[in-house]
Amino acid sequence: MSETAKIILEGKTYELPVVTGSEGEKAIDISKLRSETGYITLDLGYKNTGSTTSAITFLDGEKGILRYRGYPIEQLAEKGSFLEVAYLLLNGELPNAKELEEFEGNIRYHSLVHEDMKHFFQFFSSNAHPMGILSAMVSSLSTFYPKSQTPNRPSKDVIRTIYRLIAKMPTLAAISYKKNLGQPYMYPDNSLGYVENFLHMMYGMPTEKYVPDPVVVDALNKLLILHADHEQNCSASTVRMVGSSQANLYSAISAGIAALWGPLHGGANQKVIEMLETIRNDGGDIHKWVDKAKDKNDPFRLFGFGHRVYKNFDPRAQIIKRSSDQILGKLGINDPVLEIARHLEEIALKDDYFIERKLYPNVDFYSGIIYRAIGIPTRMFTVMFALGRLPGWIAQWKEMIEDKEPISRPRQIYTGANKRDYVPIAQRK
Repeated sequence: MSETAKIILEGKTYELPVVTGSEGEKAIDISKLRSETGYITLDLGYKNTGSTTSAITFLDGEKGILRYRGYPIEQLAEKGSFLEVAYLLLNGELPNAKELEEFEGNIRYHSLVHEDMKHFFQFFSSNAHPMGILSAMVSSLSTFYPKSQTPNRPSKDVIRTIYRLIAKMPTLAAISYKKNLGQPYMYPDNSLGYVENFLHMMYGMPTEKYVPDPVVVDALNKLLILHADHEQNCSASTVRMVGSSQANLYSAISAGIAALWGPLHGGANQKVIEMLETIRNDGGDIHKWVDKAKDKNDPFRLFGFGHRVYKNFDPRAQIIKRSSDQILGKLGINDPVLEIARHLEEIALKDDYFIERKLYPNVDFYSGIIYRAIGIPTRMFTVMFALGRLPGWIAQWKEMIEDKEPISRPRQIYTGANKRDYVPIAQRK
């Protein structure tokens, strides 16, 4: 007999099926609760609600486990390339040599953006945030490829849209960066790998060839892999919800970018650097700010420590810490902000207050350090996050479409005014 849960409402007992995932996760299926009982569940922020079943990413925050399609994140970050991991997320299996070559070839083929899109960038203000630009430009791609707006297209057309998006995202991100600096845009160089090509478009100039440092390429490759997916987070859920209305993929990803922009989500690594700059501008007394963080009556909070999901440690942070150390050692950077970060890390790893509360440096802390070290402006940090998260978003959208999930439509508990009659304005007090 399959396992069930019982709920008693108004003296009547209802049995609800229990669903068990492949890793032993259990859920009570309430999909028929309202139709059978008239009740709904209330779960602010969906912290205890499973919105879908998914075969993409497994996350166990208690044990510090993160796996893509069953593969430990530690192995993928150490041995894989970003496009190899993107293929895995999209297709469920790691590619063989021929499949990876074809996949990389399709990405290179679509890396250029339409010349008319360059005119769009001219109308953004000089201080426009790169995330706002990126979200708008990704959404506008649907107007250049109108067939993408047709639901239930043949799979080969959907795959072409996916190729285009993965290929053009770094090009759009690099153009927004160049726009912010007032520098000439760089065309993609398809003789380069995905990460190397992005760095070429970011830092290259028409008058000289940019040769990326292998240590930087390796660190950025790892960061993109670590950010590639993270289960049903705010932005992934947004992509799935928008996509459930049969909106085109470009629009769904644009919405995901907007969700990621928030400081409580992808903007956290930007907040890390801003926090470090605040400490530097205050004189650099780290212990003063650590004491402020410990004071429950002080509104100051340390960004980049602990995680909403991981209750032990963030496995991604352990991986990227090594890259952070390599970057700082190789480049020999003398930056007071990064020195503050190093000292703050030392305190957090030894201080009983942080250890008891498991407030270890997380991936946002180390990614912010790496991005700053390789010269990426603070406002571009979340764009880098979006670039890495893109294949995960697409995989989530693709899975939702292929499973023919219904349009998302959460319920609510109404707490407003009861019925009342309209009063003409002359009679209102």
